[in-house]
Amino acid sequence: MPIRLNKFLAESLGISRREADDLIAAGKVLVDENPAILGARIDKNNKVCYNGSIVPFLEGYTYLALNKPAGYVCSRKRQGEFPTLYELLPEKYRELKTVGRLDKDSSGLILLTNDGDFAFKMTHPKFVKTKIYEVKLDRALEPLHQQMIADFGVELPDGRSQLGLERLDDSRKTWRVTMTEGRNRQIRRTFGALGYTVVGLHRTDFGPYHLDGLESGKFVEVKKI
Repeated sequence: MPIRLNKFLAESLGISRREADDLIAAGKVLVDENPAILGARIDKNNKVCYNGSIVPFLEGYTYLALNKPAGYVCSRKRQGEFPTLYELLPEKYRELKTVGRLDKDSSGLILLTNDGDFAFKMTHPKFVKTKIYEVKLDRALEPLHQQMIADFGVELPDGRSQLGLERLDDSRKTWRVTMTEGRNRQIRRTFGALGYTVVGLHRTDFGPYHLDGLESGKFVEVKKI
């Protein structure tokens, strides 16, 4: 059945339909080697190219939840001596794309999929998704700093950062952190602005998805929610 080209691009590339229309209008999309037109419909008999690469039609979507160990990067290629999380996956899953990222030193839940529309809705700021982390600091968090982070926010170069905090031990070093944003290394930078170093950061929840006892380095197929 024919589908709108902008819908196909949005789902395949993980962008909005408006962004797909912008690519079409800019002449960056070809259909059967001809410049695509706005409003076009396509089917599996058409060859769609973007930036010189074929955008494939997918028979179905796959969704994985992986418990990423610390020390692994989310890129497809190794960064120096550090392995990529794709080395934890069988070959058949290695074309999936990560839904957002966790930095090398962080561990926990990361989603992978070939459903670009799903990835867009899980990561774009207008679709608010709660993320929960277990964070360990190098020293006890002072009550004043706890109040600053949770109640008022901390000013960072890219804007104010406010995080939900729940103490997990008596040492005041381990905290459950809740956030709805996804700025680069936001948790580490927030605590760093107050003189703390995050020595452990582990994501347990991403929107409706949870680790649920999944072992480090293991993965499981999940359903789209």
